[in-house]
Amino acid sequence: PSAHITNKELLIECAQSNIPLVISTGMSDWKIVDEAVEIIGKYTEKFALLHCNSTYPALIHELNLNVIPAMKERYGCMVGYSGHEYDLEPTVLAVALGANIIERHITIDHNMWGTDQESSLEVHAMDLLRKRLIDVKYILGNKEKIITDSEKPVMKKLRG
Repeated sequence: PSAHITNKELLIECAQSNIPLVISTGMSDWKIVDEAVEIIGKYTEKFALLHCNSTYPALIHELNLNVIPAMKERYGCMVGYSGHEYDLEPTVLAVALGANIIERHITIDHNMWGTDQESSLEVHAMDLLRKRLIDVKYILGNKEKIITDSEKPVMKKLRG
């Protein structure tokens, strides 16, 4: 969890376990993440980093999702997103920006006791998110600019 990214002894023990690690980076700046990655990198290459804001619920103007591609470039590892905000869109955008792992909290009732109930997704919202994330790869497509099959009859009609 984000709270333990500065716990060097824990990072070493986990890295030596040979179990792939998923490390949340909330409450961290580049210096803190650099130090954690340096420690872990001495023992394993099997790790992923999750960008997140550790506020529950996270404020939309503090999500800073552009860290996701920057983190991928900086560390060359799998990068994900741990979302603690109200909406689904930031998570969808995180995937569009390259997040390979998504972590969202789930609840059966926002009124239950606990610090993260308010920002958790109910089951139906989790299903909505799943469906939106599937569509992201189709919406983004690839970098090849082509005339699609559905455009060909339109092109013939409009261009002759």
